[in-house]
Amino acid sequence: MTTTTRIGAASALLFSLILGAAHADTAAPDLEARRATLNNLIKEQWDYTMRSSPEWASLLGDKRYNDKWSDFSQAGIDADIKVSADFLKRFEAVDTTGFPLQEQLNRELMLRQLRQNVDGARFKDWEMPLAQNSGVHLDIPQVVAALPFETVKDYEDYIKRLHALPKLFDQTRAQMDNGVKDKLMPPQFLIPKIVKQCEDVAAMKPADSPYAEPLKRFPKDFSAADKARLSKEILAAVKTDVAPAYKKLAVYTKTKYLPHGRKDVGMWSLPDGDARYTFKARNSTTTDMTPEQIHQLGLSEVARIEGQMLETAKKLGYSDLKTFNKAVADNPALHPKSRQEIIDLYQKYTDQMYPQLPNQFGVLPKNKVEIKPVEEFAEKGASGAAYMPGSPDGKRPGRVMVNTGDFEHRSTIGIETTALHEGVPGHHMQLTIAQEIKGLPDFRQQGGYTAYVEGWALYSERLGEELGFYKDPYSYYGHLQDEMLRAIRLVVDTGLHYKKWNRQQVVDFFHDHSGIEEVEVQSETDRYIVWPGQALGYKIGQLKILELRDYARKELGAGFDIRKFHDQVLGAGALPMDVLETHVKDWVAAEKQRVAGQSS
Repeated sequence: MTTTTRIGAASALLFSLILGAAHADTAAPDLEARRATLNNLIKEQWDYTMRSSPEWASLLGDKRYNDKWSDFSQAGIDADIKVSADFLKRFEAVDTTGFPLQEQLNRELMLRQLRQNVDGARFKDWEMPLAQNSGVHLDIPQVVAALPFETVKDYEDYIKRLHALPKLFDQTRAQMDNGVKDKLMPPQFLIPKIVKQCEDVAAMKPADSPYAEPLKRFPKDFSAADKARLSKEILAAVKTDVAPAYKKLAVYTKTKYLPHGRKDVGMWSLPDGDARYTFKARNSTTTDMTPEQIHQLGLSEVARIEGQMLETAKKLGYSDLKTFNKAVADNPALHPKSRQEIIDLYQKYTDQMYPQLPNQFGVLPKNKVEIKPVEEFAEKGASGAAYMPGSPDGKRPGRVMVNTGDFEHRSTIGIETTALHEGVPGHHMQLTIAQEIKGLPDFRQQGGYTAYVEGWALYSERLGEELGFYKDPYSYYGHLQDEMLRAIRLVVDTGLHYKKWNRQQVVDFFHDHSGIEEVEVQSETDRYIVWPGQALGYKIGQLKILELRDYARKELGAGFDIRKFHDQVLGAGALPMDVLETHVKDWVAAEKQRVAGQSS
């Protein structure tokens, strides 16, 4: 059976299990009209999303807005909030009585998304638009690297975008000004990193700029004249529009913005800080857990994993973790010798997983994942590795972007577990399969909930352990250390933003409970400071998936099939944790009923 056939079969199975049938003879007379209203409204909302997020549209292969950037003006932001509120009212007005369960879920998930947008507007997060690891100065070059350049028009549209970049940067500075007035500021100590990032791009020769990257991949059928003309226009735009925009932003950030940076690192120090953090924690975890409950769960998980780590260290001849961690840090064999070695290891561990996938999944993604290095200008603020989804049409495969900077101070022991997390069976499996599910509306194929997306990826690391990977004890220790990282996040994220910890307390907690290399401790700590709540989803999502697997295995006994379970978890796109739980338990009930029917 081909992958395409398997996906179609799995989609059919999903729909047969959870959709039910819409019987015209028993439904209200207006049922089909109401269903059409909902489906048309979903399409209208998605079309608006593409129109108002042209960069995302381009990444998804929708080229209608290829010459535009998002409107980051205050008028544009206010209009977007109003549109979300209007859509919310219209979706609320749709009566889904008698709808197939999947269509009822479409409406429920859309309502959640719109309510989050409307409710979160009061916090004005757009007034803190730049951080050391995100913002237009970093995000747009990464978008450029992933954009499809297939026709002359693609390049001509891109040139228009380059000319329009100064306007987007001006809008960003205006929002930063608003942040100064409203006391919505990032921590002061991180702002010089933003300045340096902007200065570095501004100082590049046009040909070396990340904005000139498309010149390296002209299609073969382009004429010499087109290549020469497009090259000249792009390099001129980089010189006259892009570089000055970066320089202007750097000067503004250094001279006008930096002096107003906040002194305390926690979100509690911002206006309405406690409510801000509670809102972000709830959205990240898709649960009603309080920051205190999350903190206590983190402490419990840290203690559990620490016991496993100590057991591993003792097997290797060390009596305590401090001594073992120092030995790992001082062991030259456990540090890469080059940038390329890091890439090669990620490829090796990715390749070893592919033969295992058919035993674990009925549905497999069409394209394999690519391993690529993070652009050097973005290395200092980037994580060790991150996944960039491929395009829905399959023309651009998903990519694991690996940070190879400062390689001599990085460790190799965590690469195997991270490769499983970011690639297969982690993010690449989940996100690619979601894009390929037949019958799901676009907003669900492309949607994401942190607890689900990151929870699945962390679950994938555990799956590698269960499949017999991490044969090298140091790699297994690296796996435990990565799980420890996610447990530590529960403690330190709530510590920073709820318990008013300072930055050093976070660093100390890392050192007390892990051997994570210093470069990562520092970047991770700064990440939690500027992305409050985001780091909470990983462990909470993983624990819920493991809980649901245990439930399914207990309920189904000998009839439990890990492939069917995994296909159910991945087979409806990203879901909030409570919805995933209902979905899996409904599947278990249907399986029990099916088996009972066969035996009767």
